[in-house]
Amino acid sequence: MATLDPADLHAVWLTLKLASVTTCLLLLIATPLAWWLAHSRKWYKGPVAAVVALPLVLPPTVLGFYLLLLMGPHGAVGELTTALGLGRLPFTFYGLVIGSVFFSMPFAVQPIQNAFEAIGRRPLEVAATLRAGAWDRFVSVALPLARPGFLTAIILAFAHTVGEFGVVLMLGGNIPGETRVLSVAIYSHVEAMEYGAAHFLAGGMVLFSFVVLLGLYLAGGKLSKVTR
Repeated sequence: MATLDPADLHAVWLTLKLASVTTCLLLLIATPLAWWLAHSRKWYKGPVAAVVALPLVLPPTVLGFYLLLLMGPHGAVGELTTALGLGRLPFTFYGLVIGSVFFSMPFAVQPIQNAFEAIGRRPLEVAATLRAGAWDRFVSVALPLARPGFLTAIILAFAHTVGEFGVVLMLGGNIPGETRVLSVAIYSHVEAMEYGAAHFLAGGMVLFSFVVLLGLYLAGGKLSKVTR
């Protein structure tokens, strides 16, 4: 029976760490962006929404390739981080985080945006008549009513980051103990014809994905009953 060696255990830990950090950053970025997309009438709303949704149709290796060029020694971001003394981001954990944030962006923005749009303007207008300020309306009215969207965004962003392959391989490579995440570890085992270890890790990801989706459906049903 296959077991996890220390390198595989570290890959699991690094994957969970990457997914957690990415999800937290996505919530900070996606919330104001989703609010703007849900309420803005600017002409450039369409192009912005298209850019956010681009990772849904763009091959992960393409996104990873251009991020690699951008953060590389001759890229704008790479030159900036080098000048600031921060070093280069590719093939580091921080580079993986940046790539994961870009790649999982639509999985966080779209559920929250849909939740904000479903609220409509009436609850906010009622709160305004009660002299609630803009921030108070957002915190006390919009956020509680959008809980199902936030829950969906958290689960999808976390699960999607766990399952990433193309972007993390392009940006991080396969450095054991540094950038070797779970999906890359499975690929490495298959390349080495270590199918037992690959089955063990892949089966764990299948089970994880099933539990995540089941929890999403169950939690979504409960929250929809509460918010009715």
